[in-house]
Amino acid sequence: MPDESLKYFDAKTLSKLGNLDIIARLVVEGYITGLHKSPYHAFAVEFAQHREYVPGDEIKHVDWKVYARSDRYYIKQYEEETNLRSYFLLDTSESMRYQSNGISKLEYGCYVVASLTYLLLQQQDSVGMALFDNQIHRFIPAKSSPAHLRLILHELGQITPQARTGMDLIFHELAERIAKRGLVVIVSDLFDDPDKILMGLRHFRHKRHEVIVFHIMDEAELTFPFRDSTMFEGLEDLGEILTEPKSIQRAYLDEVEAHVHKLKFGCRAHSVDYVQISTAHPIDVALSAYLAGRAKRGGTV
Repeated sequence: MPDESLKYFDAKTLSKLGNLDIIARLVVEGYITGLHKSPYHAFAVEFAQHREYVPGDEIKHVDWKVYARSDRYYIKQYEEETNLRSYFLLDTSESMRYQSNGISKLEYGCYVVASLTYLLLQQQDSVGMALFDNQIHRFIPAKSSPAHLRLILHELGQITPQARTGMDLIFHELAERIAKRGLVVIVSDLFDDPDKILMGLRHFRHKRHEVIVFHIMDEAELTFPFRDSTMFEGLEDLGEILTEPKSIQRAYLDEVEAHVHKLKFGCRAHSVDYVQISTAHPIDVALSAYLAGRAKRGGTV
């Protein structure tokens, strides 16, 4: 029987992303994240060791107690567990089950989370994850150990969508729960009231997290290609409706455009990266394009 925990660990995708770093836009906990000039040692957090003073070291880091005993200058070094703490917030609501081209929005989102988790752990950053719909079903604290990848992949393989989306309260709860500033990556179809979504995103920014939103949409949701009389079924207790697609196509596309526009410009107003991705696009191409563009502009929005 295949190991479901490896389901979203796609070697072909990861190999194409391997030479790209995630460069965080903001200074997080005093470090330029993603660049890793000093992956392990910094003048903060837990004491690690002493080393001899060399010209150019800051005097304030001299251990004067050691100097008093040995008459020699030593610098106190500290070990930083990680340069960046990242949390992936993955929408597991029922609407994420939708698919028109062989891969659902949820499966696509899982690949996104798995790929970026791999990259971040390769950079010696730490990664955590929350799975949610209208409540938080799983919260995994951020860690940077290699074994942490298998735990996250295992959880991704166990997801069963079954409830409606409820982002506003979830985002507020998580903004308070994620104590240290870091990178928050939201992966969702954003099937909720945009005003409530943006209010939740503001809470993360108020806590000084950097935020990236991956808006995952099925290609059929973006283009509405239906032609014949069709029965549409709501995936989040929205009932069924039989209609002639041609008669509602323009109105539907206008609604989608208005929804996306509000989210996109609301994110921009609050310095949140908004990235729309269609499930019709290869995952490695979509992520590579975003990360390369982000690196080129120095991490700025």
